Amino acid sequence: MYNLILITNILRILDEKGMTKSELAKKAGVSIAFFTDLTNDKANPSLRIIEAIAEALETPLPMLLDSSDMKLTDLEMLAKRKPGKLPKGFVWKGGVLSEYEAYQVDQWDKKNRTFLSKETKKNKIKAKAKNQ
Repeated sequence: MYNLILITNILRILDEKGMTKSELAKKAGVSIAFFTDLTNDKANPSLRIIEAIAEALETPLPMLLDSSDMKLTDLEMLAKRKPGKLPKGFVWKGGVLSEYEAYQVDQWDKKNRTFLSKETKKNKIKAKAKNQ
């Protein structure tokens, strides 16, 4: 689970900074092969390597290990980079918020998840009816 959290956060920050995996690997002083294994959940980095990655990303180390309140399924979706899971117009963003802002975001998140769940059910029903 912790590797999944680490991988998800690294990939998210890479996207936010517009960096490639190879750029990060070079900047962190690790081989691209190791970094590829890490992002494919086939390697277990030492704390020194995690620290080097955090420094290369110019991100505090705890941010790489922050799981926030995400569900395991959401972490897996983000780590596997399956953008098809989110319809057009929806994005996932992480950030540091005040408690009030976090409350507001939680409310929006619940509303959007309810909407997406209903849309998914509608689409499954349509697909099932079409196949019959």
